[in-house]
Amino acid sequence: MMTICDLYDLDHTLAKDYLTQFTYPWEALKGIKDMILSLGPTLGEDYEEVSEHVWVHKTAKVFPSAYLGAPCIIGPNTEVRHGAFIRGSALVGADCVVGNSVELKNVILFDHVQTPHYNYVGDSILGYYSHMGAGSITSNVKSDKKLVVIHNGAEQLETGIKKIGAMLGDYVEVGCNSVCNPGTVIGRHSNVYPTSCVRGVIPAYSIHKNSGEVIAKKEEA
Repeated sequence: MMTICDLYDLDHTLAKDYLTQFTYPWEALKGIKDMILSLGPTLGEDYEEVSEHVWVHKTAKVFPSAYLGAPCIIGPNTEVRHGAFIRGSALVGADCVVGNSVELKNVILFDHVQTPHYNYVGDSILGYYSHMGAGSITSNVKSDKKLVVIHNGAEQLETGIKKIGAMLGDYVEVGCNSVCNPGTVIGRHSNVYPTSCVRGVIPAYSIHKNSGEVIAKKEEA
């Protein structure tokens, strides 16, 4: 439930070749910056290097008050709206929305990801068609500043990493004003209720209620 293959369809990101080197998605966080610096110059004439190490596709729309920190890549038909703050080390795919007052730092956003309103996404990987509701955030550092441990029921997986946000699988929906605690992993097609505090591993095709209860989705007729 926690591997890159479990969570993501790699055909929907420019980071495909990079991510195939790893088993777990958080293992890829450390090298995102170098990956972007290597990938950027190879993107071709459809991308423009608008400032040093900042590549923007010619069909993307970046609003005047948005900040694009290096290195980053903004994909085709993506909108980076007013007041967005991309601190750097961000690979944003095609047809994405980076909305007002959204902050991105050390992230991979697959194609069709939406972070549209007041989101903080740090040290995280968001899968194809995943969506973060207004005000939802990824918390990427534990309050005690210890290394992040991934909790999957009784299983505890030591990561050896201090900063890990959330790994959202393809088609994950995170409700408004929810917090994904450090090391949260949410399987494909799962939903998180608004105002939830999410911890550990949420299986694919599940619903996380704001009481912390996790139930399986009902099969569609």
